[in-house]
Amino acid sequence: MARLVDPAKIQDGYAAALPASRALYERARRLFPDAVTHDNRRMQPFPLYVDRAEGAYKWDVDGHRYVDYWMGHGALLLGHNPRPVVDAVREQALHGTHYGACHPKEVEWGEWVRRLVPSAERVRFTASGTEATHMAVRLARAFTGKRHVVKFAGHFHGWHEGLEVGVRPPYAAEPEAGQLPEVVDLVTVLPPNDIVAVRERLAAGDVAVVIIEPTGGHFGSVPTPASFVAALREETRRAGALLIFDEVVTGFRVAPGGAQEKFGITPDLTTLAKILSGGLPGGACVGREDVMSYIATKPKPEDNRRAKIAHAGTFNANPLTAAAGVAMLASVADGEAIRFVNRQAAALRHGMNEILARQKVTWKIYGEHSDWKIFFGADAPPRDGSDQSVRDVDWRRLDAKNAEQSRALRQALILNGVDFNGARALVGTCHTDDVIAETLAAFDAAIHAMKEEGLA
Repeated sequence: MARLVDPAKIQDGYAAALPASRALYERARRLFPDAVTHDNRRMQPFPLYVDRAEGAYKWDVDGHRYVDYWMGHGALLLGHNPRPVVDAVREQALHGTHYGACHPKEVEWGEWVRRLVPSAERVRFTASGTEATHMAVRLARAFTGKRHVVKFAGHFHGWHEGLEVGVRPPYAAEPEAGQLPEVVDLVTVLPPNDIVAVRERLAAGDVAVVIIEPTGGHFGSVPTPASFVAALREETRRAGALLIFDEVVTGFRVAPGGAQEKFGITPDLTTLAKILSGGLPGGACVGREDVMSYIATKPKPEDNRRAKIAHAGTFNANPLTAAAGVAMLASVADGEAIRFVNRQAAALRHGMNEILARQKVTWKIYGEHSDWKIFFGADAPPRDGSDQSVRDVDWRRLDAKNAEQSRALRQALILNGVDFNGARALVGTCHTDDVIAETLAAFDAAIHAMKEEGLA
């Protein structure tokens, strides 16, 4: 891609560079609400359309190449088209894409999940992470006989109305468009990392379950200390409420067994997706055998309405997804891939903060695992590359979206051959030292363009 765009006109340069993406957007406007199929892919004046991808790179429909940090919304720990996964999917496709029956790969896949995830006494596959969290909440209500759910402000657990509240400012447990007040009234939204608030809410005795992203909302955009998670485990156990770890992002990324392995804290139920399925659609709800037994058919037919959750799903453990999942989990089981991406992400964060320090930009790059996030509202530039702590920053400031800066930075990086979602990014094994050097050069140029436009 040519790098000759006037830095004072980032959006104009973006629009001029991508005529084929614009043309597809015009077609999509006549088909899809907002012209997209996922809210996070919406961007003004039009989104980027991708034609193909390989390793750390993707190519748009105009032929431009980008270093990719979307990584399939976090599903691609090994990058695009990793050989073990591609080979497994190709081989399975030749045998069949959908049997409408049980098959060997689903058993092998389930065995890998149980081997790696500490809480996985029993496993049930779904077609998405949203379906997995929906199942987990229903299991908790069935098991405890209680109705109320506690979640934390800014934590995302899928888009069903049972949990899609309190995700965005003002973080209130109030119905949004199309949501039933009767359902939302059963959800309490508490501030992150406030164990006193948790203890007070659990004291009422009506809470079936507490659900949390164990490293913090949006993969640690608001970091959650392990000490809080440990205290949450004790408080839920004492109150007779179940605890769900939503490990849709953290599962097989923070450690082979997820955040629960890293923290040494075992929840009652865990929801999984993304890396679980090797980049294909899929999810799972796993957990204690006695809780998961509410999916099992009962010996007496009359008991099933009281003690059996019906669960169908045309694409549950689809053979292609199962084959991809087996290949992926086998590839990450020893933890080496995870350790490598953590090191690469740390190098990126350090280099980006050095650039911000040198250019005197009051942002901060932070993160703890295989990611990097941008805090646009820092009070001062980083002192140096190692200055990444956001420990004392109010959680609302960390969770703020900063839409204008986020979009401008993403577009400035696109014009320099890098793409991410505008606020945070995921790192894969494909992000080698050379790719990191390319990324840092692009980030340096993008920051200069942002400063020229008065946005940094």
